[in-house]
Amino acid sequence: MINDQIKTTAHSLRLFGMHANFEARANQAAGQGLSHLEFLRLILEDEVLQRKERVAKMLTTRAKFRSAVELEDWDQTFDRGLTKAKLREISTHSFVQSNENLLILGKTGEGKTHLAVAIGRRLCADNISTLFIPVSFLFEEVQAARASGKYLGYIKRLSSIRALILDDFGLRNYTHDEATVLVDLLEDRHRKGLGHCDVTSRPSRLDEAL
Repeated sequence: MINDQIKTTAHSLRLFGMHANFEARANQAAGQGLSHLEFLRLILEDEVLQRKERVAKMLTTRAKFRSAVELEDWDQTFDRGLTKAKLREISTHSFVQSNENLLILGKTGEGKTHLAVAIGRRLCADNISTLFIPVSFLFEEVQAARASGKYLGYIKRLSSIRALILDDFGLRNYTHDEATVLVDLLEDRHRKGLGHCDVTSRPSRLDEAL
């Protein structure tokens, strides 16, 4: 049958979205009397959506989030100083598009990490490369990279990520070496026009997030 031939061809061309949805779209086109161009548009949209979802899944896995929380899970009935308007603004991740930094401040238990992870997962869903990393773990990886002579490569790899989320950024004071690492990383990202998200515990409210 021609349907099987089309599906086989689509699969061989790695058009997996078309392969998975062809029969349903063909039935829809026949049932609704869609034109060939309308059918083509729908099947192409299926392919684009499937590719976006596949990339999003890959980026989410690589981001190494601590949990699977979403922005929709954020409890807005509890006043933590973050207005609905500010949350909507953050959810559009305009700060990434504008190459700006986002600093999330608040007391312990106010949900800073939850918010950062939820933002990061939204970025991945929109195919924006993201990495979530606690600062303490960052320094451990830096030590390993230095020991193997790969420090500069490690910093460059971090700088290639579109959105870098540094958890517990202001939890403690830094040694001179640790401060140097952060300066190297942030300066390299600044030169490339990239922003980052810092999650830090301070006696401040979340409405101070920039």
